[in-house]
Amino acid sequence: MTGELTAALSAEYAAIFAYGPIGVRLTGAEQSAARAAEAAHRTLRDALVVALHGTGLPPAAAAYTLPEPIVDRAAALRVAIAVEEKTAAVWRAALGATVDTQRRQALDALTGCAVRATRWRRFAKVDPITVPFPGKAPA
Repeated sequence: MTGELTAALSAEYAAIFAYGPIGVRLTGAEQSAARAAEAAHRTLRDALVVALHGTGLPPAAAAYTLPEPIVDRAAALRVAIAVEEKTAAVWRAALGATVDTQRRQALDALTGCAVRATRWRRFAKVDPITVPFPGKAPA
């Protein structure tokens, strides 16, 4: 087990933090999607806390900043996309550092982030709606 899982835990805490201000700027299906996204990140966080308990790895940092102020719907959608992309990148990095159950967890988390980012791009009418390699930094 490596520090990549600690980084994933930090990313999950940050995602949970971000979805509070994101959700208040959305309505209807978008707000429901924000609630579901926050719940998914809470589930991942909880699983990581259990997995990391007693490993001796340092705890996740508790400092979160939003990429921009969330002042309206458009900003909320941009931040939601950014949150999922950043979290996907952390989980992508964890793939190579994990095995067995933890690798499955990392792959499932990466896939979930990619699906949520696509959903947010669809709501925001961003084109293209998907990216070729979720979690990979643009070239």
